[in-house]
Amino acid sequence: MYVLDVKSKTPLYIQLYQAIKDDIVTNYHVGEKLPSIRKVASLYNLSKNTVESAYVQLYAEGYVESRAKSGYYVSELFFDSFHTENPNKNGDNPSSKTYKYDFFPARLHKEDFPLKTWKRLFNKVITQETDFGSYPTGQGELILREAIVNYLQSSRGVLCHADNIVITHGFSDAMELVAKLAKSRYKHFSQEIPGYHIAYKVFDAYGYKISPIGVDAQGLCVEELQQSQAEIIYITPSHQYPTGVTMPVANRLKLIAHMQSIGGLIIEDDYDSELAYYNRPIPSLQGLDKEECVAYLGTFAKALSPSIRVGYMVLPSWLMKLYNKSYDAHFARVSLSTQLTLAAFMQEGHWERHIRRIRILNKKKHQAMKDAIIRHLGDTCNIVAQGAGLAILIVPSAPQFNWERLKTLAEKNNIALYLAKERSGGEFEAARMGFGGFNLEEIDEAVDAFSAIWKAAY
Repeated sequence: MYVLDVKSKTPLYIQLYQAIKDDIVTNYHVGEKLPSIRKVASLYNLSKNTVESAYVQLYAEGYVESRAKSGYYVSELFFDSFHTENPNKNGDNPSSKTYKYDFFPARLHKEDFPLKTWKRLFNKVITQETDFGSYPTGQGELILREAIVNYLQSSRGVLCHADNIVITHGFSDAMELVAKLAKSRYKHFSQEIPGYHIAYKVFDAYGYKISPIGVDAQGLCVEELQQSQAEIIYITPSHQYPTGVTMPVANRLKLIAHMQSIGGLIIEDDYDSELAYYNRPIPSLQGLDKEECVAYLGTFAKALSPSIRVGYMVLPSWLMKLYNKSYDAHFARVSLSTQLTLAAFMQEGHWERHIRRIRILNKKKHQAMKDAIIRHLGDTCNIVAQGAGLAILIVPSAPQFNWERLKTLAEKNNIALYLAKERSGGEFEAARMGFGGFNLEEIDEAVDAFSAIWKAAY
């Protein structure tokens, strides 16, 4: 029960919004449904407008997502839940607790966001002759889809048209759409193991049979996939999550040939291709596909901001036809103002300039993290993944290392630690040394503090 004070100067909808937000952060999990507006209004004797205003504010800030004809659900933030248990137990789970050193592997520093430019563009689009009285298109604003097409064709080699793009509210939203649309055609899903746990959870929730497929130095084990009965495969070929392996072109072609031969579907998650620091990323797997068996997923979370909750899908034409027949096609998944601001950001060249800036900045942070690891941890660890993304992965150099002791010491010493196995399954374990959330000057001190508990875990 929430305590609301009708005598307070704070409006009731703000009190309710704050109470529900605190409840989400403390008690809810990703995908959990909130009580209906009607139920909350009845329970607390509030007007529906008051409750709706609170929910709209939660939606605007990314705490909840709205599902057509279903209600409001807790959304995914930074690719994980809000629940405030020990992050050492829950993997990539930013806690409300403030840690002295937080190595979260998918965070950007707040100063990295181009706030002045974003505010200027927001004010520009909000004052233009935009029809805020109508429902935005469910597929996403055409101006934004066209900007994404120009970017993908020039930088990722993706074969696409604005008609094949759907704007989504983050990763889980995109995966739910694919799982729902493909259900009429496929029953058997597979993904890399180790791999991103949300993919498994979504397809499991839709009743698919699921087969884990191993990963080696060449990425996904295509031979293992061929021996399975899987009709859909979810992969991260450009920067495998969490091992960091890049799938070579020969293996990509082998995978495409197999999936084409069985009429299957590849879901390519290109989640952080902008953040490659030493080599130009291999063009997308989708660009090699000539028979439309690849659905391509992209996001603005890793290079721009996870908080704006904007991703996109490039769907094969047959899957796009199913989407257009679905009720999902009628409801926008991202607010109109966010879409228009992002479209202007891309059209005016700010997105490409921002990518160049953020790549240079995070390359410096990556090098600082690598140097600090070598300096402070020395021969007690081996670096197993580097050169891209927002984290460097390390493993102990001796078998007697105690991971449980490391987690206990991290919490005791106010260090937020994130391990690979906790969110990816399989046997691969590594400490994910995220650097994106630090200022450049903070990294050496943070690794120095971490080195003490790392060495004590032997």
